[in-house]
Amino acid sequence: VFSKIFSHEALESYLPKIQLVIKDTLRAWSSDPEPINVYHEAQKLTFRMAIRVLLGFRIPDEELGRLFEVYQQFVENVFSLPVDLPFSGYRRGIRARETLQKGLEKAIQEKLQNTQGKDYADALDILIESGKEHGKELTMQELKDGTLELIFAAYATTASASTSLIMQLLKHPRVLEKLREELRSKGILHNGCICEGSLRLDNISSLHYLDCVIKEVLRLFTPISGGYRTVLQTFELDGFQIPKGWSVMYSIRDTHDTAPVFKDVDVFDPDRFGQGRSEDKDGRFHYLPFGGGVRTCLGKHLAKLFLKALAIELASTSRFELATRTFPKITLVPVVHPVDGLKVKFFGLDSNQNEILTGTDAMLGATV
Repeated sequence: VFSKIFSHEALESYLPKIQLVIKDTLRAWSSDPEPINVYHEAQKLTFRMAIRVLLGFRIPDEELGRLFEVYQQFVENVFSLPVDLPFSGYRRGIRARETLQKGLEKAIQEKLQNTQGKDYADALDILIESGKEHGKELTMQELKDGTLELIFAAYATTASASTSLIMQLLKHPRVLEKLREELRSKGILHNGCICEGSLRLDNISSLHYLDCVIKEVLRLFTPISGGYRTVLQTFELDGFQIPKGWSVMYSIRDTHDTAPVFKDVDVFDPDRFGQGRSEDKDGRFHYLPFGGGVRTCLGKHLAKLFLKALAIELASTSRFELATRTFPKITLVPVVHPVDGLKVKFFGLDSNQNEILTGTDAMLGATV
């Protein structure tokens, strides 16, 4: 059922909505006179994308903001010790989940009652219809659980990768310019504007350098460190016997750091994935930002599409610069992100790629 949510047809229908959410967000970032905390704002962006696009909820902005704060409290306490005492992280997490589920139940009920004016089938629609196809009407609790799982899957890792993408574009302006050149050559970017109707799924898939940039961000800054598998049959590895039933952890980050196919592993180099080198093609499990095997991440195509849409908007309609003297250190827990969140000042651009002055700057410009 969940695989239908991330099918090619579903992604095609999500794309215009994803673009709209990203455009609105970048416009808000550019209108803020102060530098923004990219990681925090990226969390808001991915949460909004999950609510508005994946689930199709029409929640007012003010209520959405409150729901985001509650959701953050839930996420912050997911890994608490299971000690149910007043003021414990566990208790705060349980209360946040209860508040979340009340808000989600209200949104689901409103959605089920208002089916008019829809121009695409979102993930929740697909879940409900798939349940009916299998002769099972999903209960409200099952819908709430599925909804919360989708939000959780789309939230932290995508916000982490989005922040890493922005940081690498700041560090490597030549990469950003090369992205712009590819967009121009494909007829997507013209005179500083994205050509209307040019961003379709097949067009985005044809942007090979953009694909290399996203792959390199995910290689060097994989949001999560690894995953777990259960041993189905006793086997031997490097002289050690691993018994059936044991849990095995595989490390994505260590694999990327030690895989012999990658040259200069610490260097951000999108061209390593280009046609001339194709370092990710030499061997099966050297590159695995989304895991591997039958349990590979179901949402990987949606995540990559979101990152590509964000990169296209950043390259086309924004100018941004680091607001601190040096780039921040990176922490790996709970997902990869800059210690200070990455402070960046965004500037809007007009159709000729000139900065749009706002507030006091605009008044000074007019005076001059």
